[in-house]
Amino acid sequence: MTHAPLRIVMVGHVDHGKSTLLARLLHDCGCLPDGAVDAARAASTARANDDFEWAYLLDAFQAERDQAVTIDITRRILKANDQSYILIDAPGHREFLRNMVTGASDADAAILVVDATEGVCDQTRRHALLIQLMGVRHVIVAINKMDVVDYASDVFDRIAADMRALLAGLDLAVQAMIPVAARHGVMLRARGDEMGWYDGPTIVEALGHLAVPPARQDGPLRFIVQDIDRRDGHRVIVGRVDRGVIRAGDRVLLSPLNEITTIEKIVVWPEDDGRIAAHAGDVVGLILSDRVFVERGHVISSIDHAPILSNIFRARLVWLGHADVRPGDVYTVRVGTRELVASVQAIERVVTADDLTPHYHAPSAPRHAVVDMTLRAQGLMALDAGHDGAILSRVCLYDGPDLVAGGGVDLSGYLDQRARPVSDGRNLHAVHGLVGAAERMARMGHRGGVFWLTGLSGAGKSTLATRVERALFDRGFATYVLDGDNVRSGLTADLGFSPVDRSENNRRVAAVAGLMADAGLVVLSAFISPFRADRDRARGFVPAGVFHEIYVRADLATCELRDPKGLYKKARIGQIADFTGIDSPYEEPEHPDMIVDTQSHEIDHCVTMIVDYVIAKTKNEKA
Repeated sequence: MTHAPLRIVMVGHVDHGKSTLLARLLHDCGCLPDGAVDAARAASTARANDDFEWAYLLDAFQAERDQAVTIDITRRILKANDQSYILIDAPGHREFLRNMVTGASDADAAILVVDATEGVCDQTRRHALLIQLMGVRHVIVAINKMDVVDYASDVFDRIAADMRALLAGLDLAVQAMIPVAARHGVMLRARGDEMGWYDGPTIVEALGHLAVPPARQDGPLRFIVQDIDRRDGHRVIVGRVDRGVIRAGDRVLLSPLNEITTIEKIVVWPEDDGRIAAHAGDVVGLILSDRVFVERGHVISSIDHAPILSNIFRARLVWLGHADVRPGDVYTVRVGTRELVASVQAIERVVTADDLTPHYHAPSAPRHAVVDMTLRAQGLMALDAGHDGAILSRVCLYDGPDLVAGGGVDLSGYLDQRARPVSDGRNLHAVHGLVGAAERMARMGHRGGVFWLTGLSGAGKSTLATRVERALFDRGFATYVLDGDNVRSGLTADLGFSPVDRSENNRRVAAVAGLMADAGLVVLSAFISPFRADRDRARGFVPAGVFHEIYVRADLATCELRDPKGLYKKARIGQIADFTGIDSPYEEPEHPDMIVDTQSHEIDHCVTMIVDYVIAKTKNEKA
């Protein structure tokens, strides 16, 4: 069985011998073209260099040889262990981190090169952090230049201990820790006699122990639309199969359109009318059976394993822009081939390679920092979770034509905004009662309505709702409070607190609140309801003008200081997962009907504000 090549990114500080290791490894495994070594020797001689430089075998640019550094990414094929490897030589020094991110973005494992004469330096920590950021989890550490330290075992042991501590802190798995002398080929393919004290694997043996990743055609279908062409009167959807297999006759889902269609024909160049399937890596054209509007950036997937649709998500990015990034900044976000304008909603964590210390809720992030941020795009994007190399799990930010950030998508805590399938309603028949809204208002003296209080836990929603209920009842209103305590004991007792369960909880509450409002009651609904999409959906359960979104505003620090039920304390120590404001997001209302600021105003003032608002909206028939 032929396996797909394993992709290995090679990283390390500029002077630690990474390119030398790669070139000597290719040479020792017989993977260099004929004459390459002689050409490199001639280049060394021409520059009056007495020592043969293995790196000259790889450096493609004159500037690299003149500066003795590598400034581009080199990809070479290594064949060993009955397996092919794509070795990605990523530049190591600070100014070329942009290329480092590109080099690591599709790697299965990494070889991290460390100089035995220097040990762990700032660049080593920075590259380890970037490896983790780009989703690479398995690392082979090559402690190079052991010949310069006389092959001393104590030097290796000290640096190996430092590296294990560093990588463990970043949740990176150490595949092997290998002492090497790359210039002399020691512990690359051959062991040599210099380090009898070491009984671990060579570099080639360590590569042989890496697990072969599953073939990309085994994954769920992801066809990334690149362009639209026309052929013989047909619209041809041109793109690349990133994962899975697509066949003529398949029923597929279009994202973000959320429409289902059938693949009528697969078009290839040169023409092959017998082509009925395309596999991962193939660039083909598709003719669809239906006339649907598909454009560049859209994604075609299997119906049962579709990507998530969302306009808001977290991303862990390495920041490459010259200017610091701040909340409110606007960029172009790209996932796959889809590009949309997006704003930075929040900066949740910043880690700089200088000390690897995380700083939470920072006001900005500098160049070369790793940043966890929340992004809001001006449209829905098809996204995949995880760091498995899927193209829809990788994100880039651009400022005009300039790449300013790259990294991975984090969907934890965010809801799939793909519209749920609904009943076709063929066997449903609306029942119209004999009592109308006007009669109910005449009887009760007010209209029904849903007043949806949203805000962080501890903002004061339930306190306000019950106080307002009391005040309205004393004025003759028929009113009722819906909150977590009285619905989760019955109506939603089967639901937890995951994003999906929260959404279903809000859907059920909204449906009940709408029925109660139709019966003429003033319903005060007090729920965190953290997602805008859910609150918009709740508004859709009642007629226009009957739903009122009231934002009970107080910042996280204030709510956590109040913490009336001790929930924040439990969330901080990990006893409660997916807690809004801590490890699950809260999306502030963009255009609420009313804002009540409990951080700035006393509770009595806030109660009066809401009571006056309810009376104004329910006593006037035209309100």
